[in-house]
Amino acid sequence: MFYLLQTDTIQKALGTVAASTPEKISMLSLLEKGGWIMYPLYFLLVAAIYVFVERLLAINKASRIEPNFMNIIRDNIVTGNVQAARNLAKNTNSPVARMIDKGIQRIGKPLDAIEKSMENVGRLEMYNMEKNLSILSLISGIAPMFGFLGTIIGMVQLFYGIASTGEYTLNTIAGGIYTKMITSATGLIIGLIAYVGYNFLSTLIDKTANKMEVASSEFIDILQEPTR
Repeated sequence: MFYLLQTDTIQKALGTVAASTPEKISMLSLLEKGGWIMYPLYFLLVAAIYVFVERLLAINKASRIEPNFMNIIRDNIVTGNVQAARNLAKNTNSPVARMIDKGIQRIGKPLDAIEKSMENVGRLEMYNMEKNLSILSLISGIAPMFGFLGTIIGMVQLFYGIASTGEYTLNTIAGGIYTKMITSATGLIIGLIAYVGYNFLSTLIDKTANKMEVASSEFIDILQEPTR
């Protein structure tokens, strides 16, 4: 008899523990509870990833330049072989080379005019590298707003349902609130991803701009060297 009572007590205790254990939920199921507002957030996430990858490849390609590029340009210009220098610059696909090519085309004109022409090309190259980068900045700002909007809409629906049905148990309120907060969390994560991506790409662009400035100064110095 004692054994049966003890067994029954253990089974009840195990049942209580099982009932108190929170039900596990997958990430996909959790995201589905966010409602229709999650679809604009998914679109913003895909757009942010696409723009980041596209700009990363373009900027990395633009920043590549042969280490001896300026040395070869110097040797050709100093020895009077300007056409060879221009052929090298024209056949090199990089912002630095296009800027130097513009400078070579202006050889014979005042240095101020040469510098201005090269600066114009440099600004155009900077614009090409920064193209679509503002999309990441926009996404980093509006994604959290979309998420917060989804939470507000969800909370309005939750309390409207409570007011209509009169059901206001703790489980109902807590369950409704945590599902509505999913949109805010998702929006913040997407905004953070876009913000980090934007600043990372901006840093790469700044490094490329520094290379362009160094090359421009070096080219002006080359023009002031005596020819052989």
